[in-house]
Amino acid sequence: MQDKQKPGVAIKLNLLFFTSNWLGTMSKVSNRTKIATALVGALALAGSNLVVADPLSEVQKADTKIHTDAAASQKKVDKYYDQAQDMAFEYGQVADTRESTKSYNDYVAGLVADQEATMKLIQDDINGVDKLRQGVVPLMFKMVDALEQFIALDLPFNLDAREARVKRLRETLDTANVTLAEKYRLILDAYNIEREYGSKLNVETGKLQLDSKEILVDFINFGRVGFYAQSLDQKSAWMFNPETKAWDKLEDSYLRNITKAIRQARGQGAPDMFALPIPAAEAAQ
Repeated sequence: MQDKQKPGVAIKLNLLFFTSNWLGTMSKVSNRTKIATALVGALALAGSNLVVADPLSEVQKADTKIHTDAAASQKKVDKYYDQAQDMAFEYGQVADTRESTKSYNDYVAGLVADQEATMKLIQDDINGVDKLRQGVVPLMFKMVDALEQFIALDLPFNLDAREARVKRLRETLDTANVTLAEKYRLILDAYNIEREYGSKLNVETGKLQLDSKEILVDFINFGRVGFYAQSLDQKSAWMFNPETKAWDKLEDSYLRNITKAIRQARGQGAPDMFALPIPAAEAAQ
C-alpha cells in the first residue's frame, strides 16, 4: 500500500522546484542583464568620454587663442613702445632744434635792429648831405691853402714833390668828375705824407744853388730837425739855416758823420751814432 504523500510535503517540493526554475531563469536573466548592463555601461562610458573630450578641446583651443592673442598684444605693445621711444627722441631733437633756432632768431633780430639803427643814421646823413657839402667844400680849400703855407715855411726838403702835390690838389678841387669824398681823401693823404716826413730820415740827390753855381749834392733831412747837403765827392757839406733861408757851410770835421748818416738812410750801413749841428731852437721858431 502505497503511502500517500502528505500535502505539506508536496507543497514544499513544488515550491522548491518552482524556486529552482525561477532561480535558473533569473540566473539566465541576470546574466543577460549583466551583459546588457555592461554594454550600457560601456556605451555610457564611451559617451561620457566623448562629452568630456569636447570641453577639454575647447579649453585647449581657448588657451591657445589666449597665448596667440597675448603674443599679438605683446607685439603691439613692443611696436607702440618703439614708436613712443622714436617719438620721444624726435621730440628731443625738435626741442633742441627749437632752442637753437630761437637763439639764432634772437641773434638775427639783434642784427636786424642794429642794421635798422645804422640805416637810420645813414639816412639822416644822406638827408644832411647838402648841408654837409656846403660846409666841407670851403674846408677843403682852406686845408689846401694851409698845406701850401706850411710847406713854404718848412725846411725845403723834397720841395719839388711837395709843391707838385699841392698843385695837383688844387686842380682836383676844380675837377667835376672827381667826387667830393675822393677829393677829401686826397687832401688827407697829402697831410699824412707831410706827417710822416717828420719822423723819417730821408735822402735824395739834387742840385744845390750856391753863389750862382749848381752843385750836385746828396740832401738829407732828419725829420724836421735838420736839413743838410753834402757834395757827391764828400769834400763839402752845408746845413740849411731856417732863419736866413740860406745854406751855411759845415766844418770838415762833420763830413764823416754826414757820410755815415747818408749811408744809413740808404740802408748801406748799420745803425750807428753820429753828431751833427742843429739849428738853434730860437732860430727854428
